[in-house]
Amino acid sequence: GEERRTLSKIALTSLSAAVAEMATFPIDIIKTRLQLHGESPHLRAGNALRVASEIWRKGGVLGFSCGLSPAVLRHLFYTPIRIVGYEHLRSAAGADGSLLRKALAGGASGVLAQVVASPADLIKVRMQADSRLLSQGLQPRYAGIFDALTKIIQTEGFLGLWRGVFPNAQRAFLVNMGELTCYDHAKHFIIRKQICEDNAFAHTLASIASGLSATALSCPADVVKTRMMNQASGKKTQTLYRNSYDCLVKTLKFEGIKALWKGFFPTWARLGPWQFVFWVSYEKFRQASGLSSF
Repeated sequence: GEERRTLSKIALTSLSAAVAEMATFPIDIIKTRLQLHGESPHLRAGNALRVASEIWRKGGVLGFSCGLSPAVLRHLFYTPIRIVGYEHLRSAAGADGSLLRKALAGGASGVLAQVVASPADLIKVRMQADSRLLSQGLQPRYAGIFDALTKIIQTEGFLGLWRGVFPNAQRAFLVNMGELTCYDHAKHFIIRKQICEDNAFAHTLASIASGLSATALSCPADVVKTRMMNQASGKKTQTLYRNSYDCLVKTLKFEGIKALWKGFFPTWARLGPWQFVFWVSYEKFRQASGLSSF
């Protein structure tokens, strides 16, 4: 029945997200490093290639998997909630759902998913930033997921796990509005205009469109999110930014408007292939399980 279908969708989104995450994770590490450039004066401004070669030199293949476990863990919560949530909201809006309704459905399901998955996201960002400490010959802050979890709760309180949840939720609203609405709309447009059938080619074209629109919308919020999450709070630590608005203003003031699209190409180089791997495998898994296409 309906419940079984929903459970199958949850399992399939988790599986597709894990596949997409593993395939594109190295690009995510490069993106996080690039977004933190400009914060500390001793860091040379890097481009993606320089950052990649530095990671490779210091840690080899393993250097690119720092923070992979919390990243996969995050997607086991985040992706099923947003994708299945969007489908439910979309069907509630009726078949003739307008673009605006779809956009709101995408944004709302993204916010809900992000609030639930925020602790795993925080740990992922901190562990990725830690790999930079390793490259400077310093001791990383956390030994692993559980160590990070206990240390953050001890030093920053239980609510410390939701540090950066507001910029994060804003970003999730924009990303999912861009991604889900654009994928959904582009795919149906391609099929309606008979450019091609409901097949892997249609899914590829729609996923490219959704990757670009999601990146353009979310990049500024992503830069703010990464910077907010990376700063630890506590009585002894001096925080750089008071809140996400303060972070936005300071970034604009000291680094100019272009800084908000810092890491645009790595973000797109990450979101684009991620969308592609995710949507093509998800549609294939659904087909194989006898579910209708998304």
